Amino acid sequence: MAAAAVAVAEPKTKYDRQLRIWGDQGQAALEKASICLLNSGPTGTEALKNLVLGGIGSVTVVDGSKVEPSDLGNNFLCNSRVNKECLGQSRAQSVCSFLQELNDAVKVKYVEESPGTMIDTNPSFFSQFTVVIATQLPESSLLKLDGICRAADIVLVAARSYGLTGLVRVSVKEHCVIESKPDHFLDDLRLHNPWTELKQFAKSIDICDKDPVVHKHTPYIVILVRLAEKWADAHDGKLPSTRQEKREFKDLIRAHMLNVDEENYKEAVESSYKVSVTPGISTEIRQIIDDSSSEVNLSSSDFWVLVAALKEFIANEGNGDLPLEGTIPDMTSQTEYYVSLQKIYQAKAETDCLAMEHRVKNILKRIGRHPDSISRAYIKTFCKNARKLRVCRYRSMEEEFNAPVISEVQKYFADEDSCFAMNFYILLRAVDRLAANYSRLPGIFDSEIDEDVPRLKVAAVSVLSDMGLNGTSLSEDLVTEVCRFAGAEIHPVAAFIGGVASQEVIKLVTKQFVPLMGTFIFNGIDLKSQVLAL
Repeated sequence: MAAAAVAVAEPKTKYDRQLRIWGDQGQAALEKASICLLNSGPTGTEALKNLVLGGIGSVTVVDGSKVEPSDLGNNFLCNSRVNKECLGQSRAQSVCSFLQELNDAVKVKYVEESPGTMIDTNPSFFSQFTVVIATQLPESSLLKLDGICRAADIVLVAARSYGLTGLVRVSVKEHCVIESKPDHFLDDLRLHNPWTELKQFAKSIDICDKDPVVHKHTPYIVILVRLAEKWADAHDGKLPSTRQEKREFKDLIRAHMLNVDEENYKEAVESSYKVSVTPGISTEIRQIIDDSSSEVNLSSSDFWVLVAALKEFIANEGNGDLPLEGTIPDMTSQTEYYVSLQKIYQAKAETDCLAMEHRVKNILKRIGRHPDSISRAYIKTFCKNARKLRVCRYRSMEEEFNAPVISEVQKYFADEDSCFAMNFYILLRAVDRLAANYSRLPGIFDSEIDEDVPRLKVAAVSVLSDMGLNGTSLSEDLVTEVCRFAGAEIHPVAAFIGGVASQEVIKLVTKQFVPLMGTFIFNGIDLKSQVLAL
């Protein structure tokens, strides 16, 4: 039989599906990123496999271990060697050879060194990376690494699988997101405050036209602009605000229908609430605009320069509003009307973007930077997403461990759904304390499980005491179960935790979507997960 020809994917089609999610800009950011993985066990290799398949720029694996028989049974990138030829070899080297086979466009390197030793003896090593993924690190090493990464402004993602539980935690001083891409967000149509061109277009269409074709294909935006103006004229310039007024406004829309099957008028009734949207800027965006970082200087990031420009825009050209997004949803309409509406919204968005660009250039000159150092494409993306900006600031791991937000912790312990996650969080930290005292994880030897259970409980009480939670009790059954886990990295759990970790890395690298704001805990016993903000 003749060998089948293998089609080699072109760069533009190779990542086609993911490009639809995060676009060319996001993919370019991925391809520039440099990732460091500490420990190439099941959790780490699952995370790295996803990133390599996604086209991450380069990866470096730090691991001083050798491939053992246990790796062949639970490590995705070691168990393919049917003839076990990698047994006894460098685990980092073996894993990297498989990673390279997954995507030859990614630069893959390895360092045969213990991550703990690297953290202690060569902290400057980590400053070359975009993101460090630390897997299966004990608390003491993780605290040191977090300090190193924060000092160098490197993103740290900690991931750990432990029996039927696991965690993922992001740590970085500040992460600014322009394209947060929320699942649900109200269209920016400005029906409460239409600008001149939109008003003129709406007035050019007679919503009382008896021609059934015209009447049934007038866009609901036009209907709402016209009837909102009619309502305001009869109510001292005010739009419907109370429940009764909103009901009456819907009745006004229905009164203009010629037939019950007019979809455009049904859309107008369903979208009538958009007329009553309270004008202004959301509390979240207002906090960003008023943040002290918006007082920019030469060392300010591009994001904060744009926020400073946004603040000026709102006070001037925006007349209290943010830049218009410039997109409209699908609706029942004549093609001519819909295209005209699109052009009106796009023209307004372009005008706002030009005003923002002018202000950005002036600010850059003022702080001593080149006026063209921020691209127009970046400014345009910022304007389009101005209502969805997010600034994520993370407490250091040392702050979380030594000074947790007690009110939040107490709330989690009191909540039935969060209580198990909080128990796992405490017990995972207790495991490290016990391991530090006995130089082994609890439950490693079957003969000592009965002794390890009370030891782990004492360690957990110590963790609770240090957190200021004296008197808080843990589930006895869960303490026993964690001992029985014996530190095992079960492949299904490792695959899930690694998948979550790689997803967070993609969010952080592309600066799209909002990363986890807290410690993600997976409860494999009940198949539940929880994010704990501590």
